[in-house]
Amino acid sequence: MDDNNEEQKSFSPIQSSSYNYSESSKKSSLPIFSTHTPGIFGSARGIFVDIALSRANTLLDDNIYDNIHKQNEFRKQTILGDESLTTDEKTEAIKLLAKYYDKEKVLYNEGTRRICESCNQECLAALYCEYCVKNYLKANFLNWTSGNYDIDNLIQKCQSETLSPDKIIEWIPYHNLKNIKYLTKGGFSEIYIADWIGGHFYEWDSVKQQLKRIGTHKVILKKLENIESADQSWFNEVKYHLTLSNKYDFIVRCFGLTQNPSNGNYVLVMRQLDMDLRKYLQQNHNKLTWKERIQITVNIIKALVSIHKENLIHRDLHSGNILYDCYTNSWFIGNFGFCGPADNKLIIIYGNLPYMAPEVISGKTYISFASDIYSIAMLMWEISSGQAPIINFKHDYNLVMNIVNGMRPKVIPGTPIEYKNLMKQCWDADPLERPDINALWKKINDLSLFYQSKPNELIQNSSLEIDNLETVTTSKLLFTSKVHQFENLPEPKNATEGIIINIILNMILHLKIY
Repeated sequence: MDDNNEEQKSFSPIQSSSYNYSESSKKSSLPIFSTHTPGIFGSARGIFVDIALSRANTLLDDNIYDNIHKQNEFRKQTILGDESLTTDEKTEAIKLLAKYYDKEKVLYNEGTRRICESCNQECLAALYCEYCVKNYLKANFLNWTSGNYDIDNLIQKCQSETLSPDKIIEWIPYHNLKNIKYLTKGGFSEIYIADWIGGHFYEWDSVKQQLKRIGTHKVILKKLENIESADQSWFNEVKYHLTLSNKYDFIVRCFGLTQNPSNGNYVLVMRQLDMDLRKYLQQNHNKLTWKERIQITVNIIKALVSIHKENLIHRDLHSGNILYDCYTNSWFIGNFGFCGPADNKLIIIYGNLPYMAPEVISGKTYISFASDIYSIAMLMWEISSGQAPIINFKHDYNLVMNIVNGMRPKVIPGTPIEYKNLMKQCWDADPLERPDINALWKKINDLSLFYQSKPNELIQNSSLEIDNLETVTTSKLLFTSKVHQFENLPEPKNATEGIIINIILNMILHLKIY
């Protein structure tokens, strides 16, 4: 393509949504290739680079390219062979790949080392020295404080484990946040939007030996409060979100913490994203092919791989907590207010009922990784149907009894058999029958690769038969996570088990009568 022929290109997030991320759960866990930042190309041109990088990632088969070095070379060659890109766009894409590759080498501590000219350490990154970046941050520890010993320690720990210059957790002075406006209330927290003056770090200046900031940009502010009714401390949310965000890019990016001096409330400062999964499906459901639906599922499951890898359970997965960036066409898990270590028994049951595993609702077992897998099944169904699961039921005791007794959403006609079977495995009443996150990732990734190998025109007819589904407008209250308390619930069972038990009981009753 001619380098000056930019005007011939056109872009739509929906048109490009088949180009999504599909990294290896073994290695590639840093999916972001975003050029949607100030000073890089310009909006349209950066978007095309994002699309091409996403496409290269989606086409990658980690069964063949089984380490970060082979994967980097595959992505690089795919970009160089992409005729839709101009020479300048290819150059920018290769630069972004190099940054991505540096992060992976530092995260997994593997690759060819070089001697840094400044600190003489053997570093892995080529575009910066990870030791210089960490030393720069450590030297600055005495120049800031949150006023809270635990918060200072947490942020310092995150900075000491920094992977790259564009992924640094900070204590952010509140006066650097301007034009703060209330947005909404999510769960127990108030959400605001603001301008962050100066913005986050994004690059290491090896000449000046200092970090450079990207410039002022929008951020989301989440006011943190203890949730006494749910026995949850705001510090737990901070700890888990910062720890995950410091490593993994399928997690909603958290830049750090600040404190409102007027009331003393601590506030999470996060990346602004475009919309949640529920709103996205409401707007785009009838436009999506199965190729695209499966890629949404791939992103969500990949994010959960990262969470479970840290021995954590999200505990509140639903479509309101799955967030979308239209420029990179990627999905992120957010809201870690109830995230916690595996196998901890909660005193209070909290969540959005249709997405909650029956064993969690009944409170009969310790919450395990399998409870998140059940929630994934409900998200898979929502992605297939375009509607929230079990939407026509009030969130009350009757719904709880139905879920515990095996009621599940009806599979939508046209759902691929492999997707359907995987979804049904994930919503099994027995947690031990559900796949673990690694098995789930392998199956959905294999399914994704199969669909990516098919030309778009050959799969258009596999779109769902959903045009005649009734669009239901329901109160927002039905989509809100909250504290639940139910007593004297039976053991969870699948629907077929319930049918058999009812038949036996009816037979016994019949014998007694006669």
